[in-house]
Amino acid sequence: MIIETPCVVVNMDKVEQNLERMGAGSKKSGCKLRPHVKTHKIPALAKLQMHYGACGITVAKLSEAETMADYGLSDIFMAYPLIGKERITRAMELGKKIRLICAVDCFESAEKISQICSSEGYTMEVRLEVDTGMHRSGIPYALAQEEAKKIASLPGISLQGIFTFRGMIFDGEIDADRRKCGIQEGRLMAELADQMRMAGIPIEDVSVGSTPTAEFCAEVPGVTEIRPGTYIFQDMMQVNTGVCGMENVAAEVWTQVVSSCKPEVTVIDCGCKSIATDVAQGVPPYYLKGFGHVIGHSEFTFARLSEEHGMLHKSGNSDVKVGDILRIIPNHICPTVNLYDEVYLMRGGEIVDKVRVYARGKNT
Repeated sequence: MIIETPCVVVNMDKVEQNLERMGAGSKKSGCKLRPHVKTHKIPALAKLQMHYGACGITVAKLSEAETMADYGLSDIFMAYPLIGKERITRAMELGKKIRLICAVDCFESAEKISQICSSEGYTMEVRLEVDTGMHRSGIPYALAQEEAKKIASLPGISLQGIFTFRGMIFDGEIDADRRKCGIQEGRLMAELADQMRMAGIPIEDVSVGSTPTAEFCAEVPGVTEIRPGTYIFQDMMQVNTGVCGMENVAAEVWTQVVSSCKPEVTVIDCGCKSIATDVAQGVPPYYLKGFGHVIGHSEFTFARLSEEHGMLHKSGNSDVKVGDILRIIPNHICPTVNLYDEVYLMRGGEIVDKVRVYARGKNT
């Protein structure tokens, strides 16, 4: 099969190894696995995750949920605040066809969902997002029980659980110790759920964890669900925090050398429109160097990029020539995949197929 660069190539042998490892760990802990499909946005891969033990999937946006439902996924958690009359109506209609759990982080947004759903005689399952240290959306931890009590009293809403996204944080600070970060995250949320139940709020699920912390969150009694996403592909963020080795990374950007006429730089056809640039370099916990790792070429640092050009700075001799294909492990694979209409699939070292990224650009 002829490939055009730049492109994403997915090694399906490694994908299945990654899925089997996480699925087996989740099963051993007795914790449900609900992977976040924003990493790949491909229904066929979501179904493969279900095959390897997932109880359902997680999405970020309603349009992602609609796309996944169109292709047969029927148990979806949208881990993003549901706001706006039009979106609430869309979510309600989708929830009549599949199991859709939505998210709120305050009484104000829950009240609007309640008004619309109760007027239609519909009850929407929701989870309350709790801020345990990331400081983006999510009710502050200290206020969560009181907010949950008010939300649980609303008609048209069933407060099914609580969830958080914490990342690599311990005692409010970034920390590279995945185990202690994960265990603290799990304990915080399990304890909160117990307090809510004692107050008469019937919390069922406690949903936590990301790829670096999920296996440790799952060990905590009271945690019922983990939501890793990147694990299906892995990337340099995961390599640098010890989640995996480079040999476990299943998705690469393949790029072609377009210029080598300068002794200090090699130019490739992979710029910021082809690889993610959202994660800062040289800072904890990832300590990333460059915009990705060039496999097999330690002489290169992916140091600069513009829209269509990537500049590899040389620290030694190189025999790379114009037209050569280079393979790069992205720092962050999730937004990288979202830059492509299709990805190529590889098995046994050979490109065997390409598949559409069906939920690409589904941001509403």
